[in-house]
Amino acid sequence: MTPLRQRLTEDMQVRNLSPHTQATYVLQVSLFARYFSKSPEALGPEGIRSYQVYLTNQEKLAPGSILIAVAALRFLYKVTLHKDWSFEDIIPAPKKPQKLPIVLSPEEVRHFLSCVPSPKHRTILTVCYAAGLRISEAVGLRPSDIDSQRMVIRVEQGKGQKDRYVMLSPKLLETLRDWWRMDKPRPWLFPDDIPGRHITRYAVGEACREAHRRCHIPKPITPHSLRHAFAVYLLEYGTDVRRIQLLLGHCSLATTARYLRIATSKVCSTTSPFDLLPQPVAAESKPAAPQYF
Repeated sequence: MTPLRQRLTEDMQVRNLSPHTQATYVLQVSLFARYFSKSPEALGPEGIRSYQVYLTNQEKLAPGSILIAVAALRFLYKVTLHKDWSFEDIIPAPKKPQKLPIVLSPEEVRHFLSCVPSPKHRTILTVCYAAGLRISEAVGLRPSDIDSQRMVIRVEQGKGQKDRYVMLSPKLLETLRDWWRMDKPRPWLFPDDIPGRHITRYAVGEACREAHRRCHIPKPITPHSLRHAFAVYLLEYGTDVRRIQLLLGHCSLATTARYLRIATSKVCSTTSPFDLLPQPVAAESKPAAPQYF
C-alpha cells in the first residue's frame, strides 16, 4: 500500500465513512492514477479535466457513475492533499437527469411476489414492500430486530449509518413467523449458505431478475421498485410526506417529495381547467328540405 493510499484510507476512517464508501473511493482513485500511470499527487486541474472528458466521451459513463468518481477525487484533493481549489470549477459534477421511478400497482406486486419460488427470497422481497426497506437493510435484519410487542422493525445502521424504526404490519409478522418456523435462522434472519453471514443483496437481486422473467410484467422490477411502491402507496392513501421521509430514512425531505410527482391521487385528482369551461352550445341544425314526392 502506497503512503498516499494509506493517508486516504485513514482520512476516511477518522470521518467514519461507511466501508462501502471507503472501498468505492479507493477504487475510483486507483482507476484515476492507473489512467495516467502517475500518482495523483503529480496531477493537477488539467489532468482531472482530461480524465473527466475521457469518462464522458470514451467510456461513455452515465452521469451517476461520473458523480461517484467526482466525489472520490474531491475527497482526495480537498481532504487528503489539502488543495485550496474551487472544487465546483476544478472538479465539476455533471448534471444528473431527474428521472421518476416506474411504480408497480398492488396487483402487480402480488403477482410478482407469487412468482418468487424460494421462501427466503420471497420473504426478503416482501419485507422491502411491506416496510419500505432498502435491500441492504432487509438482508441485514436479525431476529431480534422484529419487535412484535411494539409492532415495529428496528433498522440498525441503515444508509448514512443511521438507526430507525419502521412499521411491522400484522400480515408481515405472520410471513416472518412462517419463515422462522421453516428455517429457525440464527444469528441473521436471512442467513447465507456460508455460515455466519447473511445473504447478499446480489443473490436477492438475481432472484428478483428470475422472478421478473417468470411474471411477464413489462415494467422494470428491482428490489428497490418495491420500496418505491411502498412510498407511493402511503402517499396516495393520505400519509403526510414528513412521516414517509422518516419511514424511508431519507436525509432530505426533497428526496421524499419527488413521489408527489408519481402519486396518481395527487396528480390526477387535480381538475383540468378544460373541464371548467361551460358546455359549448350545439350548432343549430338546418331544417330538412320539404319533400313533395
